[in-house]
Amino acid sequence: MTDVTNWAGNVSFASALQRPGSVGELQELVATSEKLRVLGTGHSFNRIADSAGTLVSVADLPQVIEVGERGVTVSAGLRYGEITAALEAQGLALHNLGSLPHISVAGACSTGTHGSGDTNGPLADAVNAITFVDASGELVTLTRDDPDFAGSVVSLGALGVTVSLTLDVQPSYQISQVVYDGLPVERLASDFDDVMGSAYSVSAFTDWVDPDVMVWRKQRGHEPIETSWLGAKVADGPRHPIKVMPADYATQQGGMPGPWNERLPHFRLEFTPSNGDELQSEYFVPRERAAEAFDILRALGNQFTPVLQVSEVRTIAADELWLSPSQSRDTVALHFTWIQDEAAVRPVVTALEEALDPLDVRPHWGKVFAADAALLRARYPKVPDFIALAAKYDPAGKFRNPYLDTYLPS
Repeated sequence: MTDVTNWAGNVSFASALQRPGSVGELQELVATSEKLRVLGTGHSFNRIADSAGTLVSVADLPQVIEVGERGVTVSAGLRYGEITAALEAQGLALHNLGSLPHISVAGACSTGTHGSGDTNGPLADAVNAITFVDASGELVTLTRDDPDFAGSVVSLGALGVTVSLTLDVQPSYQISQVVYDGLPVERLASDFDDVMGSAYSVSAFTDWVDPDVMVWRKQRGHEPIETSWLGAKVADGPRHPIKVMPADYATQQGGMPGPWNERLPHFRLEFTPSNGDELQSEYFVPRERAAEAFDILRALGNQFTPVLQVSEVRTIAADELWLSPSQSRDTVALHFTWIQDEAAVRPVVTALEEALDPLDVRPHWGKVFAADAALLRARYPKVPDFIALAAKYDPAGKFRNPYLDTYLPS
């Protein structure tokens, strides 16, 4: 048996991977399994997808990309890079994308993956209908007008196996991407609204020690290039988020407009960046507490230095999905790409969470964190409702695993 691991290689899964070739095969597999979990493209950094029972992929289900009245219906195992290219060919677009086009649609939505932008909700916010196989093997379809819908999209795999999602679409648009070097770190706090509101999607990269911040601005249409902006200067060439890495994997910069699907991600679909040499954590704080968070992170900067590759700051508009990190509040996302040394990273993560705790911080479900079930229940107020919803579609706990038993105990 070939070992099955996650994308980073820090998690080896307990079971062989089953790959049903039809929805009927998937339904039978679910109905006859005592325990079952779904593995997407493996871009989580903890054991959220692990199972001692059946481990299943939906990547081999028939591929579906169908545009209809409700938007585009896509099969769950497709990667964003695949569906966005197909949409662009039809003159259509999604509202936003994450930094990687390599991630599966269902996996990204079920864990709260997001891009950036003051007016952009997470990727799951574009979902208007979902079809999944429940614990009995039956197909269930929920739409936005269903009372269960808000708990079903960012679901951590606890309700069933997603088969397809229907996403809101809009007319295609162009994005121009411009990178700025040398934004004084103090201005990230003092001019936060100006920085993050300067384009449709904005990311700021820092290590919290360097006095300079690198900012990636992704504007709809053509962005006139300002050679100097808030003390920063336009980059003199392409950049990678990690300064020492080559920029070959990054999407087109320099202000040249191009299709939305080729500019909104940070990385190109044809490359696989930094596979197997990192861990990740991410924390979400209310937007109005961004400056406080930055002060805390700068104070911790010297503790980060031995284990941090880069930190990214993004903004997310509020949504109403129960387990979404931006549920009911405009949010600042604080992302950390660590070295792949869990023993060294864990103490830093613990110290970071303790320092951010007064800011009502929420950890990302699919990354490395130290929070316990009590804290998660306090920070994600819809957790009790979600646990009841999961029991409705999975009364015997078929989709539960040690991760869910630890962090979302029934």
